[in-house]
Amino acid sequence: MTSAVAAALARIDELDPELHAFVELRHEEALAEERAARGLPLAGLPFAVKGRAGLRSYAARRLAAAGAVPVGSTSVPGPGTHWQTWGQGAHGRTVNPWRPDRTPGGSSAGSAVAVAAGMVELATGSDGAGSVRIPAAWCGVFGLKTTTGLLPSPDRTGLASPGVLASSAARAEPYLRHVLDGYAPRPARLPVPAAYSPDLGFASVDPEVAGVTRAAVERLAAAGVIRLVRAPVTLSDPAEAWAAIRGGSPTPATRALRAANDRTLEVFFARTPLLITPVTPNPPHGHEGPGDVYSTALTWAFNLSGHPAASLPAGFTPDGCPTGLQLVTGRGTDAELLGVACAAERVLPPPGPPRRLSRSACGSPSGPSRSPRRPSPDRGPGAPR
Repeated sequence: MTSAVAAALARIDELDPELHAFVELRHEEALAEERAARGLPLAGLPFAVKGRAGLRSYAARRLAAAGAVPVGSTSVPGPGTHWQTWGQGAHGRTVNPWRPDRTPGGSSAGSAVAVAAGMVELATGSDGAGSVRIPAAWCGVFGLKTTTGLLPSPDRTGLASPGVLASSAARAEPYLRHVLDGYAPRPARLPVPAAYSPDLGFASVDPEVAGVTRAAVERLAAAGVIRLVRAPVTLSDPAEAWAAIRGGSPTPATRALRAANDRTLEVFFARTPLLITPVTPNPPHGHEGPGDVYSTALTWAFNLSGHPAASLPAGFTPDGCPTGLQLVTGRGTDAELLGVACAAERVLPPPGPPRRLSRSACGSPSGPSRSPRRPSPDRGPGAPR
């Protein structure tokens, strides 16, 4: 009988020449590690790691110690790609498995694609402005950014938090169980009081994205997973504060902006346990760039505030692209957030791997010819990955 690791490697060998999700594979090492992991809690669970340095990350080392087996390193944007949100795999540019002419998002691009295509069920990521949640949303998988400070940050500014991409919220549970010290499952008590903000008070959201996410929220309410409450959340656009901290040059004005947003969120979460928004204001764009739209508009506020945040598949826009629902809870409530996500995905099940993963469907993509007018900040020089 074929082992789980061997099956994962075979699927990667079959699909990766078209999807370009991996930069390195560990055929012999992974099979040997699978044999050595017998008897351990996660014995033989194949997973992928983000980027060439991913094997050395805290999360990867903890998963491997529990018996999970890293099968390879996934793609991230290459040097000098100031705005591109696709990764650069060993075979070329990483493509979205649902529509290869669209980006998979970034910077955890390859990790999201590997999970979406069924190459692995679990992959590590990191999120400094949305770099787990955005590719999770655009590839139709589950993604979670952990609370700032719970795990070692891969970013000197502290904006980036480790995270996980998984085929479902339930499948992400081994990550938290074996990576977070003191983790214990927290099943959601339904219905969960929740507020829905389509724009956090400042973002311009594509009507098609807004329609899909609003419909998903209404389904959750109708199914008794959430109880919608009136608790408006109006933040100031955090772009200037994020850029100042990332650049190491915060000013009194940007510090005040950040503090004001933090106070707003503190008041909100003192009364309401769950905030729901779209993950991105836009659907996946072409490989030539996002134009002047910031895909990070609704995500990076929570990198500044430190709250845990997840992306749950919400449905598809009319162009066939997945859209994500962002779930945010109080600081340190990662287990509770996962519990809510698990309850929600029973109503909004993940779409699973795209049906068409053949050469005709995923050949060399071509995107729009237009050039971006300004860089997407999650892909700026030195952006956290």
